Amino acid sequence: MKVLLFNGSPRENGCTNAALKIIADELERDGIKSKIICVGKENISGVGATSDASQNFVQKIAAEIKKYDGFVFGSPVYYASPNGTFISFLDRLFACCNDFAQKPAACIVSCRRGGAASSLEVLEKYPQFYSMPMISSNYWNMIHGNTPEEILKDEEGVQTMQVLGRNMAWILKCIECGKNNKILPPRIPQKIKTNYIK
Repeated sequence: MKVLLFNGSPRENGCTNAALKIIADELERDGIKSKIICVGKENISGVGATSDASQNFVQKIAAEIKKYDGFVFGSPVYYASPNGTFISFLDRLFACCNDFAQKPAACIVSCRRGGAASSLEVLEKYPQFYSMPMISSNYWNMIHGNTPEEILKDEEGVQTMQVLGRNMAWILKCIECGKNNKILPPRIPQKIKTNYIK
């Protein structure tokens, strides 16, 4: 079993990466392989903008999704919202990839002080729209600090990331056990889209 962790920060080794590393360490302790990729430093334009470079990068990542059993989406908080580049990346990725459904996901944010809850709400819409079981912890999935060193001093935030990692590992093992015992996920119906204009 493998989990892909997305670092939505432009700083590859910044606070968000430190938080994701805590989760990855817990997964590894539980026998789950993990990989962190930094997408926040890429030059990705929003959906609707013509950019072959953006689309090529996103399609390259989309091709990898089938190899993974779970996902963590992490972002720093900027003006009470996730990194704009990361939002553009997720918009494009979820628009072109059909391999997320029924795979567990978690969203996390790192921030200096405020805006974490509103940023989490933005990130959580992606797995909610695609039938992905959401992984929680013992508090909102946030950690506080202005540097990676400060992040590690947030004892409650560190524990939140650790519990999240353990919960992700447990759910993945439960899903695997279910598959081995012929307990299959429900069939995903074709999406009904209602047009309110008459």
